[in-house]
Amino acid sequence: MIEIYRWRQLERWDAFTIPHLHIAPHLPQKAVGELLKPRHERVDRDQWSFDQLQPITIHFGGDISRRKVAKGIDYSLPLFWVKPGDVVLSKIDLKNGAVGVLQEGWDNVVVTSHFKVYTPDTAQLDPRYFRLLLQTQDFKAWLWANRSGADGRTEVKLDVFEALGIPLPAMSRQIELCDAYSAALARAAQLEEEAEVIERAGWQAFETAVGVAPPPPLPDRPVFVARFKDMERWSHEGILRGALGREQIKSNVTTEPLGSVLLDVRHGCSKGPSKRGTTLQVLKISAVTRGRLDLDECKFIADEPALRKQFSLKAGDILMCRTNGTLAYVGMSALVEADIDCMIFPDKVIRVRTDLGKIRPEFLWRLLQVPAVRSQIETAARTAVGNFAIGGKDIKALNVPIPKLDEQETLIQALSVAIAGATATRTEAAKLRQSAWVAFESALFTTHEESVV
Repeated sequence: MIEIYRWRQLERWDAFTIPHLHIAPHLPQKAVGELLKPRHERVDRDQWSFDQLQPITIHFGGDISRRKVAKGIDYSLPLFWVKPGDVVLSKIDLKNGAVGVLQEGWDNVVVTSHFKVYTPDTAQLDPRYFRLLLQTQDFKAWLWANRSGADGRTEVKLDVFEALGIPLPAMSRQIELCDAYSAALARAAQLEEEAEVIERAGWQAFETAVGVAPPPPLPDRPVFVARFKDMERWSHEGILRGALGREQIKSNVTTEPLGSVLLDVRHGCSKGPSKRGTTLQVLKISAVTRGRLDLDECKFIADEPALRKQFSLKAGDILMCRTNGTLAYVGMSALVEADIDCMIFPDKVIRVRTDLGKIRPEFLWRLLQVPAVRSQIETAARTAVGNFAIGGKDIKALNVPIPKLDEQETLIQALSVAIAGATATRTEAAKLRQSAWVAFESALFTTHEESVV
């Protein structure tokens, strides 16, 4: 691709990034400064105390959130008002797209002098349109290309920003584009809600079939009642459930200690990773904490036959997170669906192998995610140096329902169908969002190939 510019068009010596927008040629343009009027209303601190005001944060995606400030903290910089419908930007992060429009219903919003506030001319510009325009790929590339400065403090100068000509369709067209995008987002959100209903119904049917109910909630207040001799571990939840008699799973299906249907429970390899590439890899703990196996989460490790033999990964293995700083991740499991050559599991993960004549690996993997079983895992977790941990004995001691093998197969199939349906619906929602955004951008900008002069 070759683009040709006249000398007078160049504002800087930067042949790598000559900043411009690829605006569709049929669209009229107008400078940002003609559409936005600076608002410079300073807060009278004699009339307003800081605890009456709401500072905000503007994120790179243009979203605005309420900034949480510790009680007793005050800002020393001057503060300026932001009204609903105003365009507000972060001067230092404008290059990253930190520009947003304050939504209705936010009261007493303020910013410091590190921000700039504008009132849009709503006769010419729909604030929703401008908000979306600033997040387009072409516009964000322009912002990044127009940064200037040194020592890590680069900024897009406001006079450069205000002088930029932007595509300005008729107001009716702006509204049409925004409404179409909003409708697509609303439909996508509806699809995601439907996916949640499908998946939740699948899990509820699974839990009902195995005869378990979620554990009763613990009191929503600090409680610590236990005899010292009854304490097996420093776990407030475990002690409390034991004291209240809520630590046992309730099921109308025969329950057994999990250890009775397991062939092997093994901790992973404690050897450190290699700094160079090798012919053997070891999983990271993050490979299992999301409830599915992510083979991209791995490191290299010295390739030794003994490591391959002790810590191999075979189809049907279940990998469980042994320790983590977040309790909800402890005991999270992932299923190995096929033999994996040249990869082993780490010390922070436990490998569980089932007796196939008693329990199907797929069934156990799903069972370990049921709240009634998760409750047992979290109750058993011990704490040390800021981490929670379980061991092989804790896993074997889990009291779980064990239906007949044919019933397990039926339950696995039904739950898998529900999860697949939910996944497909979420994928549809994601595609709808993406296509809606592509449609918005395509209405305003040409491709780089189309813009070649």
